[in-house]
Amino acid sequence: MSDLAGVGDSVLTGYGLVKRFGITTALAGVDIEIGRTEALAIMGPSGSGKSTLLHCLAGIMKPDAGEVYLLGQRIDAIGERRRSTLRRTRFGFVFQFGQLLPELPAEENVALPLMLGGTSRGKAVREARAWFGPLGLAGMEGRRPGELSGGQAQRVAIARALVTRPAVIFADEPTGALDQATGHETMRILVEAAKHNGASLVVVTHDPQVARWCDRVVEVRDGLILTPGTAPAPTGGLSPAHGLPGPGTPYDLGEATERSATRVLPGGIR
Repeated sequence: MSDLAGVGDSVLTGYGLVKRFGITTALAGVDIEIGRTEALAIMGPSGSGKSTLLHCLAGIMKPDAGEVYLLGQRIDAIGERRRSTLRRTRFGFVFQFGQLLPELPAEENVALPLMLGGTSRGKAVREARAWFGPLGLAGMEGRRPGELSGGQAQRVAIARALVTRPAVIFADEPTGALDQATGHETMRILVEAAKHNGASLVVVTHDPQVARWCDRVVEVRDGLILTPGTAPAPTGGLSPAHGLPGPGTPYDLGEATERSATRVLPGGIR
């Protein structure tokens, strides 16, 4: 079933996506469109195809059939080297367990995508440090992942995803390793930071409470997208779909115990 929902001004689009693993069909002809600065949740049980869909949209794997377009340019047919560059420069990633390098301090974990792209270490670290205050991490630049709480580590991962100012951020079960309160705060930070920096957000989750933070929800079952619905506002928090302050407006991104008015626009949008 098509999910070309007519959001307009689309950033990322998939047409007729098919992916098989042996005799198992993970995607059976999926159409999907993500709008500019839209937060989209992809839900479904284990084995439904939701993570495979994310991987195809993000250029991590190539679909067996179908096409993927980023800002109007087809990306599924390009070579692995170009897709690797694309993942590093135009996409950001937040994973369930953060996947920070344990031997590096937080600021170098954030700077890593810039350094891999050829930015000097000094400049990359300076740019990385600009994200720590806005994300409620001031003073933690030199801490290694093992010295951070789960929520702090995920905020470092969010900073790493944002540092290249990507067009799309992909988050695969970003709160799966966190307690409920920390997960709630992490989703608030992730959605607000993405919107304020001009990025679209694609979240894969099985948790309805996580999906409620997004503007729109689609459900994947047996490799197909079911009729999508609109996510309601999350209980007890700001709804990113209703009344977000405009870019550059000071607002709180700290944890509940670390409240401070901040901005999430170091360097502007590229």
